[in-house]
Amino acid sequence: MSEDPTSKGKRFLEEIDEFCGSRRAWHVKHDEPTDPKYGWLPTERPIEKHIEYGVINLDKPPGPTSHEVVAWIKKMFNLERAGHGGTLEPLGT
Repeated sequence: MSEDPTSKGKRFLEEIDEFCGSRRAWHVKHDEPTDPKYGWLPTERPIEKHIEYGVINLDKPPGPTSHEVVAWIKKMFNLERAGHGGTLEPLGT
């Protein structure tokens, strides 16, 4: 029997908590069916959609500029467009 989306989502959150060493209790207050054409559970989202709409949280090492790192990401994922949401002070990491 297939697991329902609410149970899958709750299990996904519990797995993240366990990975992070957290022990929270998750409770579903309201369960409403969702049309699959409006999105996916994170574990079921196609990689193409992660790349198209995703965000990369990056702890940039000292040295390369934010612009250089964006250029590397564009090359690695064969993207036409990419950008960054901010820069760090010159001595920051």
